Amino acid sequence: MTKIKICGLSDFETAFAAIQSGADSIGMVFAPSQRQIPMEEAIHLIRSIHNLKPRPVIVGVFVNRVATGVNRVAELCGLDWVQLSGTETWEYCKQIEGPLIKVIHISGQKSKDVIAEIEEGHRTLATKEFRCLLDTADRKAYGGTGQTFDWQVARDVAARFPVTIAGGLTPENVGQLVKEVQPWGVDVSSGVETNGLKDPTKIAAFIQAVRRAEQDMQTPLQT
Repeated sequence: MTKIKICGLSDFETAFAAIQSGADSIGMVFAPSQRQIPMEEAIHLIRSIHNLKPRPVIVGVFVNRVATGVNRVAELCGLDWVQLSGTETWEYCKQIEGPLIKVIHISGQKSKDVIAEIEEGHRTLATKEFRCLLDTADRKAYGGTGQTFDWQVARDVAARFPVTIAGGLTPENVGQLVKEVQPWGVDVSSGVETNGLKDPTKIAAFIQAVRRAEQDMQTPLQT
C-alpha cells in the first residue's frame, strides 16, 4: 500500500482531517517558508496528535540547518522522522540522530545518476534508518513548488529503491503517478491547498485518488 504524507500542516483541525482521511504521515515545516510553523506551536500540535490512536508518523522538515539544531528540535518536539530538504550531504546526514528522509532534487538528471546518488547514500549510511524522497528542483524554493519532474526518472528509481515521490502532485494526477511509477510513497503540500491554505476536501480527494488507483491496479481486466 502506498504511503501518503501530507506536508506543510500547522493546525490541529487540518492535521486531524488529514489523519481521518487516511494519511500515513504528516509533515511540519521548520525551515523559512510560508508554511513554517514556530517550534512552540509545533510542540503543542504534536502533543495533541500523540494522543490520537492510531496516530500518524510525524515528520519535521528542515533546510540546511546546523545538525545539532535539527536534533534539538526533533527531540523537543517528539518528531518521528527528520526530512532534509536542502543541499545537505550524505556525510551531514550521519550527524542526524534519528531516522531521516533525504530529499533529492530532480532537475534533468538521468535515472542512472539519481540511482548512483542513492547508492552512495546507502554506502555512507549503512547502519542508519533512512529513505529518499524525489522532488522537483527549483532555484527559488526547496519544496512545495507545485512543479512535476520527469516521471520516467521516478519510475526507474522506484524500481530499485523504496522512494517517496513529490513535486506537483494533485488529486487529479496522483492516481496516474501511482499506476505508472508504483512508488513506496507520495508526498503533497501545495497540491492540496486553496489560496495558500490546506484544504481538507482536497486532502481527502488526494488520498482517495491514491487508494482508487491501487484498487484499479488489483482489479483484473475484463475480457
